[in-house]
Amino acid sequence: MAKLLVKFQRYFRRKPVRFFTLIALYLTAGSLVFLHSGFAGEPTISENEPNPLDGTSEGAAFQYLGVVQLGRGFKETPEARNSVRRYGPWFKSVSKDTPERNKMGDYGGAWSRALKGRKVREKEEDRAKYIGCYVDNTRRRALRGVSFFDYKKMTVFRCQDNCAERGYLYAGLEFGAECYCGHKIQALNVSESECNMECKGEKSNICGGVNRLSIYRLELAQESARRYGSAIFRGCFHRPDNVSLALPVTGVMLNMSVDKCVDFCTEKEYPLAALGGASCHCGFPTTFFTLHEREDEQLCAQKCGGEEFESCGTAEYFIVYQTQVQDNRCMDRRFLPARSKQFIALASFPGAGNTWARHLIELATGFYTGSYYFDGSLYNKGFKGERDHWRSGRTICIKTHESGQKEIEAFDSAILLIRNPYKALMAEFNRKYGGHIGFASHAHWKGKEWPEFVKNYAPWWATHTLDWLKYGKNVLVVHFEDLKRDLFVQLKRMVSLLGTRVFEDRLLCVEGQKDGNFKRSGLRKLEYDPYTPEMRKTISTYIKTVDMALKLRNLTGVPDDYYPR
Repeated sequence: MAKLLVKFQRYFRRKPVRFFTLIALYLTAGSLVFLHSGFAGEPTISENEPNPLDGTSEGAAFQYLGVVQLGRGFKETPEARNSVRRYGPWFKSVSKDTPERNKMGDYGGAWSRALKGRKVREKEEDRAKYIGCYVDNTRRRALRGVSFFDYKKMTVFRCQDNCAERGYLYAGLEFGAECYCGHKIQALNVSESECNMECKGEKSNICGGVNRLSIYRLELAQESARRYGSAIFRGCFHRPDNVSLALPVTGVMLNMSVDKCVDFCTEKEYPLAALGGASCHCGFPTTFFTLHEREDEQLCAQKCGGEEFESCGTAEYFIVYQTQVQDNRCMDRRFLPARSKQFIALASFPGAGNTWARHLIELATGFYTGSYYFDGSLYNKGFKGERDHWRSGRTICIKTHESGQKEIEAFDSAILLIRNPYKALMAEFNRKYGGHIGFASHAHWKGKEWPEFVKNYAPWWATHTLDWLKYGKNVLVVHFEDLKRDLFVQLKRMVSLLGTRVFEDRLLCVEGQKDGNFKRSGLRKLEYDPYTPEMRKTISTYIKTVDMALKLRNLTGVPDDYYPR
């Protein structure tokens, strides 16, 4: 035996590669045997033995085997797959064999937390129940509350969450990417097979079909959403001359409260709730009741019959709230019916509110706006003119940040949007480093990026305006701050330049839903002023130059708040 071992040693000394190859083969064979035993079947655990999957056993080997066998123990059954697709993430749906599998327990550590988290989510997911596939019509929507679109990342949960957050009873998904909310379903139920489009953001779920809505009933969140102010306070207004024409639905309530009136008008599918003592009036903003002439709130300070700490207005002065019902009079949008030969620019320096202005124009005119560029995130949010070439002639106007003579002279007329450079620079810096609705990080503000950005972009703010005033044809100047302060008047000017008929009721509709999908929650408050004295001195020079150029063309100069604080 000893001689045999000596021979092996001599052999492998001469051939070391063969020695290591033999060892590798041995280890590989052992690993395959080990893995085969792990996947051979479902785990079998004696009632008298400690369960390695219930968190009581701390052995590393037991935890490892538990993880391997979990992959086989929790196979997705056809029933489970269908329940996920049909009920979405808010509806608790568990297959019949789930309780048996749950006897396996969890694994301690990360697996324990994961499974416990799943149980918590299941309790929270009792909020929505799928109720069916329904017909939808672009002229008369099945759900007539708010709506939003995302042609890239729409999910069932996102739609449900948005509708529930606004206090709606129903959430419906259509065309894989469109979400509609409402308090009533005003359409016919159809076959499930007609809702056959996967959600853009999750292929495992169905999000309606072509003119078909997958509708969910939201079980929770409604009362809490209303109780904590889902309605927006609009102010105190004098009673309109013809109440029945201005506010067509009226209800008398002895124990009147803001909640009761808002709920009443919400159920009637009206965006306005006006309280006048014991009377609750519902309607839309119209030329009969524009909400433009606010009165002193003291004139409406009469306590409610059902809530002593709230004001319910009087017979002559109404307290008005905007409900969560969307005013659909300005929601329809389409491409121009005939190709336009006139190219109108919506020109601005980046960060000056161009996307917001496009949103307002689309609502006010009913036509899509185009762009000199292509931004997929804007297209996914519903700006369908984004994909068209800017010279297609199918859009009402074209977004551009260009400021060269050749690019400017390519347009027949322009709306030039100007914003306070201090705000515009910060907004564009946030967009550059945080996206359309995000924010730049503290490190970006404190690092070299911000001074470099101001150095390069601040001169552009001035030259952009100067070039459009010099080379532009038929330029309408609109200050961002004026548009925010007096949207009705400024938007009316803009629509007139675009060559379409101005419908005042439609403009009033826009006022009630002016924010759109790309509104930041306000510029994030920094702990310090990001502008140094040198920056402010330079920007002040640019402001004076632009102010002078505007006045030389007999236009209103820049607003006073453009100058350094």
